[in-house]
Amino acid sequence: MSRLKQLVTRLRRPDMREVAVAQVSDKYSEYPSNGLTPVKLAEILREADAGDVLRQMELFEEMEEKDPHLFSQLQTRKNAVTGLDFEVIPFGDEPLDKEIADFIEEQLNGIESFEDVENDLLDAIGKGFAVSEILWGYDEGHVVVQDIKTRHQKRFFWDTLDDSFKVRTKDVPEGILLPANKFIVHRYKARSGHTSRAGILRVVAWMYLFKNYDLKDWVSFAEIYGLPLRLGKYAPGASDSDKAALMRALIQIGSDAAGIIPDGTSIDFITTEKTSSSDLYERLARYCDEQISKAILGQTLTSDSGGGSYAQSKTHNDVRHDLTVADCKALASTLRRDLIRPLCIFNFGEDKRIPYIRFDCEESEDLTQTATILGTLIEKVGLRIPTSFVYKKFSIPEPEEGDEIAKPTYGGGMGGVLPFKSDALLSLKAGADAPIGTQQHIDRLAAAALHKGVGSFKRAFEPVLKMIENADSLEQLRELMEDDTAVAELYAAMDVSEVEELLQKVMLYADLEGRVVEDG
Repeated sequence: MSRLKQLVTRLRRPDMREVAVAQVSDKYSEYPSNGLTPVKLAEILREADAGDVLRQMELFEEMEEKDPHLFSQLQTRKNAVTGLDFEVIPFGDEPLDKEIADFIEEQLNGIESFEDVENDLLDAIGKGFAVSEILWGYDEGHVVVQDIKTRHQKRFFWDTLDDSFKVRTKDVPEGILLPANKFIVHRYKARSGHTSRAGILRVVAWMYLFKNYDLKDWVSFAEIYGLPLRLGKYAPGASDSDKAALMRALIQIGSDAAGIIPDGTSIDFITTEKTSSSDLYERLARYCDEQISKAILGQTLTSDSGGGSYAQSKTHNDVRHDLTVADCKALASTLRRDLIRPLCIFNFGEDKRIPYIRFDCEESEDLTQTATILGTLIEKVGLRIPTSFVYKKFSIPEPEEGDEIAKPTYGGGMGGVLPFKSDALLSLKAGADAPIGTQQHIDRLAAAALHKGVGSFKRAFEPVLKMIENADSLEQLRELMEDDTAVAELYAAMDVSEVEELLQKVMLYADLEGRVVEDG
């Protein structure tokens, strides 16, 4: 067998091993944030520049654990994607393309907690990259995904010799290249450059450091100035035991709010006003939070409780939506390359076309307005719109054979009256006292004709209403109206003699009244 055929055969067989087996050491950390200084932070970042991202990833993990605001913003960014529905789109219109897409979608929906898989991969937003290992299996002759397990970023590194991406395993601590079709590697580039420097947490690391310093000083400030200074005074000639008792009393008053002191001594409480200093700490902490929000969400208004108009908030939400769209496209590209493509190769061969995955990341819209627009386009413009688009737009399942279909009714069905009856009655009442020749009087005459002739209209147009009610879809109704034979039969079934007689009476009465007005 040639080398090419051997390669093809190997690629079509999944690697059943669990390569990057989770180790006990993965859950431990050196906690590089302890005693973090600008010098130490710079050293950690330089190590990552050289390819060793272990300490940088441990630092990023601590940053999320220690800073609630940072954690909240990252969760908001991730949840904007994980909460979306997705669909697998065939590559083309061929039957095999649809068969492949249906199989892939079934496999993805069969993965337990696929939202957790998405969340693990979206960890790349903060850290630059995220890796999950695919555990393959067989089911009824098909290669399927048994499980997808996330792997900690600190297990991976870039070789300094050729910048190749490797993983440290239990058997090979020095690292191996990632086997083909075995790992999902999602990369996020907050900015141009090497992947090790592309994560958002790398951008906000300095803000985290400054905020960390600020909070430490703020806590010390609160500890010192949060309680009034307790100053004890003893009388001249007081003994050492009296002085010691006074000191114990000062300490007890601070912790227990109670104490005793020797006779002849006193305690003063001295308060200090440090409001300006307290505001300075808070302003610095808020500034750091705002910069973190800008880096993660692209805005600050909707992430903080500060003021701002609704219009400003709407604009900022639009910016965040742009980031969500970018995250969806990036994740979809990764899943297509590292998960869908291997599934297609293993089950259908390498020469088959790979389907796409798309997340429904469109903004919510006013469905009433959409329905109005579609109605105008169809009725006034004559635009041909597929019914499948309408079903999908309004999230309405297409009816299957045997389903009961909801149909429109006209004034309560054939036993009711046509919709214009109520309008005719209003016109009759409104023009009751209108003088001859006025528009109100003319409208009253037309309303009276409609009101008296409603039965004639019903009988005349009953075949049309029945045809509309019996049509299963707009498409079927359109086909009936384009069928010359069906239209001829429809006209033959319509009895318009009563309507014609009514119109003749109306025209005669209108002519007579016109003559009266003209002569008068």
